Amino acid sequence: MEKIIEVRGIEKSYVKRKTKEIISAVNNVTFNVYRGEVLGLLGPNGAGKTSTIKMICGLLKADAGTISINGLDINTQRLKALRHISAVLEGNRNLYWRLTVRENLEYFAGNRGFSRKEVAPQVEKLLEQFHLKHKENELVNGLSRGMQQKLAIAVTLLANTDVILLDEPTLGLDVEISYELREILKNIVKDEKRTIIISSHDMPVVQELCDRTVIINKGTVIIDEKVENLLNLFDTKAYAIKIAGSLNMKLKQQMIQRFPLSSFESGEHQTVVTVNLEKSEDIYGLFDIFRSEGVVVESIDRTSIDFEQVFMQIVKGEKRFEMA
Repeated sequence: MEKIIEVRGIEKSYVKRKTKEIISAVNNVTFNVYRGEVLGLLGPNGAGKTSTIKMICGLLKADAGTISINGLDINTQRLKALRHISAVLEGNRNLYWRLTVRENLEYFAGNRGFSRKEVAPQVEKLLEQFHLKHKENELVNGLSRGMQQKLAIAVTLLANTDVILLDEPTLGLDVEISYELREILKNIVKDEKRTIIISSHDMPVVQELCDRTVIINKGTVIIDEKVENLLNLFDTKAYAIKIAGSLNMKLKQQMIQRFPLSSFESGEHQTVVTVNLEKSEDIYGLFDIFRSEGVVVESIDRTSIDFEQVFMQIVKGEKRFEMA
C-alpha cells in the first residue's frame, strides 16, 4: 500500500512553568498512514496523542524525528506538505460564527483557492449529505453543537485534501446526532475512499469506521494493528456466564482484580458476568473463585467484546500483542 503520511521517531518535551521540570510528552513515535485507509489514532488523556496530532498538522514542531505528508517533509516544506491535509481539531473554533452555513463552505473553499462557481456542485452535495440544506442561510452561532460539528467536517471535506484528520468528531454530541454523524462518515468512507485519521474516545466510532488503530500511551506507540485483528484476538477468550442470584461487592472486587475487564449485569433472579480471559486455563481460576463463594453457575457461553474493552485492556496492561 502507498504511504501518504510517514511519522518517524518524533519526540516532544515541555517545561513546567513553576518547577522547570522537563516532561517528555512524545517519545520516539513512529507509524505510517496509507492512502485510502481510515486510521484510528488513540490514547488515554496525557498519553501524547494530542501533541502527535498537532505535530502532524504543523501546529507544533517536533524536537526530533520527521513527518512527511505525500512525500513532503513538514519541517522543510511545511506549506506544500500542509496543502495535502485538512483537520477538524477538538476545542478549536473551526468555523466563522457570524457567517451562514453556506457562506462558511464558500469562504473556506476560497481559502483553498477554489472559486464559488467551482465548488457550487460540491457545496450542494455536502449540504444534502450532512442534512444541512434547511439551515444553509442560518448563522453558525445560532446552530446546535451537532450542526456546527457536521458543518466543520463538511468544510474539511470541501478542501479536497489527500488526508482528513478528525479530532474527537462526536465529542459532546447527543446520542442521536452522534449516530447520524457516524452514518454520514461511514458513507463517505465507502463512497469516496478518503484517507482519514480519526482520534476519538468514542469507541463505536473507531470500531465502525477504522481499518487500523495506532494506540499511544505514555508517549510511545504500544499498538499498531488492524481493528479486526484486535477484536478477533480478544473475542476468542470472551465469555458470558449466567449465575443464580446476585454477587456481593467483595466478590465483584475480587473478580475485577483478577480479571480487569469483568462486567456485571444484574437481573431479578440472576446475574450475567462478562469476562475476558487472557489464557484458556484462566477459566479454572474463575471457577475457583465461584466455588469458594458458593456461586451457582447456570450457563456459560462464548461472547464478543467491543473495542472499548479491547482499548482498556491494552492501555491498562500496556502489552504489545504479537499478531499471527
